Amino acid sequence: MSDFEPFYDVNLSYDDNYAKGPFGAFAAALAADADGTAASADAAGAVADESAVDFLGHQVNLPFGIPAGPLLNERFTTAAFRAGFDLATYKTVRSRAWGCNPFPNVLAVHPQSADGSLIPGSAELDEGVLADTRYEQPISISNSFGVPSRDPDEWQPDMKRAIAAAGPGQLLIPSFQGSRTEGMTTDDYIADHVATARLVTETGADLMVMNTSCPNEGHNRLLCHDPALVGRITEAVKNEIGDRALAIKLAYIPPTEVTGGWGPERTIVDDSALEFMVKETAERGTVQAFSAINTISARLVDANGEQALPGAGRDRSGVCGRAIRRAGLDMVARLAAIREKLGLDYTIIGLGGVVSPEDYAAYRAAGADAVMSATGAMWDADLARKIKAAR
Repeated sequence: MSDFEPFYDVNLSYDDNYAKGPFGAFAAALAADADGTAASADAAGAVADESAVDFLGHQVNLPFGIPAGPLLNERFTTAAFRAGFDLATYKTVRSRAWGCNPFPNVLAVHPQSADGSLIPGSAELDEGVLADTRYEQPISISNSFGVPSRDPDEWQPDMKRAIAAAGPGQLLIPSFQGSRTEGMTTDDYIADHVATARLVTETGADLMVMNTSCPNEGHNRLLCHDPALVGRITEAVKNEIGDRALAIKLAYIPPTEVTGGWGPERTIVDDSALEFMVKETAERGTVQAFSAINTISARLVDANGEQALPGAGRDRSGVCGRAIRRAGLDMVARLAAIREKLGLDYTIIGLGGVVSPEDYAAYRAAGADAVMSATGAMWDADLARKIKAAR
């Protein structure tokens, strides 16, 4: 394992990270910001870049940042800004308090392929992928939190502070989702999305991203696998938030028909499932951006082949980091192709396995208008500065 200290401490619980974090270089960035000893105005994110670009109606220095997940509260998002990440996504919030999965939540994941990739649809995902505490670069990890949330009475004022902490050319992006509870009808579920979006607007947010890519429909069931329902929800949410830009976060949606296996030789014959999602949302004007991808679901096992994460319903986990880079690039390229085919102008936010400036460039070349890194950024607080230096 690298000597670098991740800004989220995987050896502590989510609640301890929320109360005590961030750690490592992010903690140092906050301390320097507090006592005025930041190395330079540019390093502190205090000066807008002359080459700023438009991102959903906002000027940002570099369309690169951290997606929903590791930035738990205002301290984390402010540290991200001060470390040069110009897009910081506030961890997904709900209309009510929601508990976290039991500790541990993060394990190192070791796919068997030569390049460390997990391939959607491969047998390995169901047969079992080794997960342990050997954190090695390039890093891949489990993401088994269950989308916890503080009560709105806590996260709303904190989100307001997070929005205010952005420097020139920087942008705080709130993430939210609806909460399905026992006995809830589909109409109730849609209404909960709307209510949560309303709570986000009350913080002064000018845009937001809706999470459709975590198990929010029940055990291992994703909202983004039901494009028609996503369309209904986004229409209701957009009616509530008005002109504010709405993005939706997607998991990997496989092509309907492919020839040539996986790789450069592959030809996508039919991408109707992903195209249907675009038509139900962006084509109708309810969604202005797609963020893809967050994780790939896999069965995680220890060295003895037993369930790696403790507890019922945790035989599988989303995996993020280097293991999903190929799948993330694939989704971005397909979203870009559909955008061109349909003559639309939605924004594509590419993520998955971004750990280097070369990964940022690859996502931009594939069609991403902005790029984000969660796992890579956790293990490299200088990632944004490295990408800026490489431009």
